[in-house]
Amino acid sequence: MNLEPTHGLLTMEELQLAARNRGIPLEALRDDITPTALHYLLVHFDIPAIDPATWQLDLGGHVERSLSLSLEDLRERPRREFPVTIECAGNGRALLSPRPISQPWLNEAVSTAVWAGTPLAPLLKEAGVKPGAVDVVFTAADHGIEKGYEHDYARSLTVADATRPEVLLAYEMNGRALESQHGAPLRVVVPGWYGMAQVKWLKRIDVQSTPFDGYQQKVAYHFKKDKADPGTPVTRIRPRALLIPPGFPEFLTRTRIVEKGRVAIRGRAWSGEGAVSRVEFGVNGVWTKALLSEPVGPFAWTKWGCDWDAKPGEYVLSCLATDSAGNVQPAGQNWNYAGAGNNMAQDVRVTVR
Repeated sequence: MNLEPTHGLLTMEELQLAARNRGIPLEALRDDITPTALHYLLVHFDIPAIDPATWQLDLGGHVERSLSLSLEDLRERPRREFPVTIECAGNGRALLSPRPISQPWLNEAVSTAVWAGTPLAPLLKEAGVKPGAVDVVFTAADHGIEKGYEHDYARSLTVADATRPEVLLAYEMNGRALESQHGAPLRVVVPGWYGMAQVKWLKRIDVQSTPFDGYQQKVAYHFKKDKADPGTPVTRIRPRALLIPPGFPEFLTRTRIVEKGRVAIRGRAWSGEGAVSRVEFGVNGVWTKALLSEPVGPFAWTKWGCDWDAKPGEYVLSCLATDSAGNVQPAGQNWNYAGAGNNMAQDVRVTVR
């Protein structure tokens, strides 16, 4: 099939992907912590069948000593637990024009969960990373073909990024053992990074003295202007705000119906490059500053809100976030060939009666 970006209707292949994967219902943005059953989900290939009782994690490569660890071994090590907002790098892809062909996300590929596990850095220290190490490669048990390349899903971090204290080998989500669709028995959690770095169904960690050149690292997940452009790697989450759609919806179009008067507008904002410092709420392109609450955690989203004096008529509601590093969410699309990191403003159509 033609995989070039298109102005056409959704393809059967895109619909097939959309049926396998799910986003958060935007009304669930009201929860500080997304219930596990509502957390967004993206599975590249198949959910592998893994028996936690016999599973083990192998850590080797450019290290002094290799390690083989069972799930119980990992549970006996120091434990950390904290909320993390994770967003798919393709969130917003289906809103781009022309539309890159892949999982057709709108705005719903983001969630916040409480992840628990053991930090990766002490394990790497125990293994003894040798001088000259460059990358730490995480290999998953899910296997398939993408763009003609057969591989286990694998991603890498630099040694410096992999040894940051917040990087977890997570075995629990929201107070329970990981469920299979979320990476059981073990996954990587890399706060601040897009979802492609959060490798699920982890089976192996390899330290390399050369840069990792696997498909998901070298070819996929790059900001490219066209197919021939090598691009720049997708890494940390760009700033984004979403509002909880007010009122109630019309079934097919999802246009919101709101009664006139004062309407409480609430939402969430996040960034992987700094704390959220500002959110603006827009009504038909007229912007006002919203009030911010404390973030749910150092690596989790921030609640924001304001009141809207709604008069009868038709409106488009939007919101924009700015982070402490000075990154500003754009109102319009930031197009790229892969459809990655499109943090254009959300539009919510509202009828006030």
